[in-house]
Amino acid sequence: MATINFGGTNEIVVTREEFPLKKALETLKNDTIAVIGYGVQGPGQSLNLRDNGFRVIVGQRKGGKSWDRALKDGWVEGVSLFDIPQACERATIIQYLLSDAGQIESWPVVKRSLTTGKALYFSHGFGITYHEQTGIVPPKDVDVILVAPKGSGTSLRRLFLKGQGLNSSFAVWQDYTGKARDRAVALGIGVGSGYLFETDFRKEVYSDLTGERGILMGALAGLFEAQFQVLRKKGHSPSEAFNETVEELTQSLMPLVAENGMDWMYANTSVTAQRGALDWKGKFREATAPVFEELYESVASGKEAARVIAEGSKPDYREKLEEELKTLRESELWLTGTAVRKLRPKG
Repeated sequence: MATINFGGTNEIVVTREEFPLKKALETLKNDTIAVIGYGVQGPGQSLNLRDNGFRVIVGQRKGGKSWDRALKDGWVEGVSLFDIPQACERATIIQYLLSDAGQIESWPVVKRSLTTGKALYFSHGFGITYHEQTGIVPPKDVDVILVAPKGSGTSLRRLFLKGQGLNSSFAVWQDYTGKARDRAVALGIGVGSGYLFETDFRKEVYSDLTGERGILMGALAGLFEAQFQVLRKKGHSPSEAFNETVEELTQSLMPLVAENGMDWMYANTSVTAQRGALDWKGKFREATAPVFEELYESVASGKEAARVIAEGSKPDYREKLEEELKTLRESELWLTGTAVRKLRPKG
């Protein structure tokens, strides 16, 4: 364990130095890990575990695109790739990585396989935190743990292949065996985490749902649209509006923030940019803070969970989702983005 000062608050985190891969492999040497679901997180986590030397299999509904993707990734039917009931039966650790709606649907099958001493692993606190709505209540004689990489499965895999890693949170909801914490940390190292910070299931889902709807996706997309539309209304070309709204942020400024922090990025821009940004950031903070307060309360009250469950369970959800994404994709903003990306110099 390492104690790190985060902005004046000391936190205990787990790094690869304190808990190296060798220790993780030793911790789980007698375990068979079944990664259930091969959609968003499943591929990255399972492939990283496999490459790190863990005994891992994949459980997926047979015959769909995800099953075919697993085959292409080298999982072998009947050896390392099974349907969900078979994979759960063979596992001592079940990594439950289906979508939230998929977890609700498959829970009766998974629950039957949770015999004494097994571990049930999540990468999202949704199913457990909102158990009154999801019906996901594990037996008392199993470990229930969480490792949540702070990014997509695609990013987790890409950074792993570069020898890097995503930060992940981890949590223990139920420790039956007395080994739940070590199991969680070992799996966190195994899936390719850069470092691990401790949380609980409730805090993980509250922060995650707020972040997704807020700055990570919802707020960011909304800000892009607002600024682009104002510039277009004032007579700026699509190319100019897009470059000033999206391209400069994603290709120039955010990489600097990621590498050195916001203060460094400010210090390395023009005086005009520095002064304007410092003067206006407070206005944006004050304007958006009430929206974030409303968002957090909607998450904490369970309203967001109820909507996700209701909408995600509809048989035509995927079709309606594609209609929404098509509208987004074919908007002037993102059609311009497609053209701009093609003009980026190649390697």
